[in-house]
Amino acid sequence: MELGDRIKYAKRALNGTALGDCFGQSFFIPDETACQRIKNREILKEPWHFTDDTVMAIGIYRILETYGKIDQDALARVFAENYALDWHRGYGGTAHSILRSIKEGQNWRNAASEAFDGMGSMGNGAAMRVAPVGAYFADDLDKVLYYARASAEVTHAHMEGIVGAMAVAAASALLLNKKLGYYMEEGAAFLHDVADRLPESDTKYKILSAASVKKESSIDFVVSVLGNGIMLTAQDTVPFCLWCAAYFYISVEEALWTAVSALGDRDTICAIVGGMVSLFADELPQQWLSYMEDPEKSVFLKTKRDHKEETIESSSGQTSTKGCKR
Repeated sequence: MELGDRIKYAKRALNGTALGDCFGQSFFIPDETACQRIKNREILKEPWHFTDDTVMAIGIYRILETYGKIDQDALARVFAENYALDWHRGYGGTAHSILRSIKEGQNWRNAASEAFDGMGSMGNGAAMRVAPVGAYFADDLDKVLYYARASAEVTHAHMEGIVGAMAVAAASALLLNKKLGYYMEEGAAFLHDVADRLPESDTKYKILSAASVKKESSIDFVVSVLGNGIMLTAQDTVPFCLWCAAYFYISVEEALWTAVSALGDRDTICAIVGGMVSLFADELPQQWLSYMEDPEKSVFLKTKRDHKEETIESSSGQTSTKGCKR
C-alpha cells in the first residue's frame, strides 16, 4: 500500500471514530428519551461535540502521519499534550491520573503499570482510539496487531485492555480489505477470524461468543450476552462493537443506530463501531457530518501550543445495563 493511501485510510478511520463518538455522545440523555429518539431515528439537530475518544484517536493519527509507525514515547507525549489542551473531554478517572503523571514527567510505562494497584487498566480506552492503526497497516495483519498492542501499552498495562485494542484494529483492517476486495468473510466467520488472531483472554472468548449471537437477536439479549460498555472494560465493550460491525458494516447509519440502541457507554461504543465500519463505506453520511465537530480543524491535530493551567474535572453519566427495544 502506498503511503498516501495509508494516510487516507487512517484519516477515514479517524473521521469515522469522531462521527461515532459525536453521535453516541448526543444520546447521553435519560434512557427513556434516548430510546424514543432511537426508535424514531431522530438525530440531535445541533452541534455534536467529540470526547476523549476522538482526542486520543487524533493522537494516534498524528503519530502515524509523522513516524509511519507507533512510536510509544512520542505517542505518550502527544496524549499528554492533547490532554493538557482540554481535559474537559470526558476522560475517565484513571486516564486523568495517567495522563497528568506523564505530563508531569513520569515515564509512561510506570504510569500505566501503576494503575489499579499495579494490575494496569483493562478499560475500553485503548480500543476506542485504535481504528487508524488498523487502517494504516491494513495490508499486513501482523503489523496491525503489533502496533495496536504498542498503542495500547502506553496507557493500558492489563492484557484485556491490550487485547481489546488488537481486536478492534484487526477488525478495522479486515473491513478495509473487504472493501478493497481482498477479504470476503462477514458475520460469524468474520468474528471467528478476528478472535483467532488474539491472545488468550476474556475479550477473545466473548468475541467467540458473539459469533453465536444472531443478527436478528433483540438488543436486550445481545447486551445480556456481550455487554454494552457500562463496566467500561474492554471485555464488556469490544465484543458488542465487533458484533455490530460484523452484521451491519454495509451501512454506517444502521451500524451506529444499532450500536447506540445498546445504551451503556454510548460515545465509546459508537466511536469504536464508527471507526471500523467507516473503512467499508464509500462515504460518511453528509447530514451527520454537518453536525459533527471536525477533528481535522481541532487544536488537537495542530502543533502544540501554550495552554493555561486549569482544574481537572471528570465527567460521568448514568448508563443502562439494558438496551432499547427494537
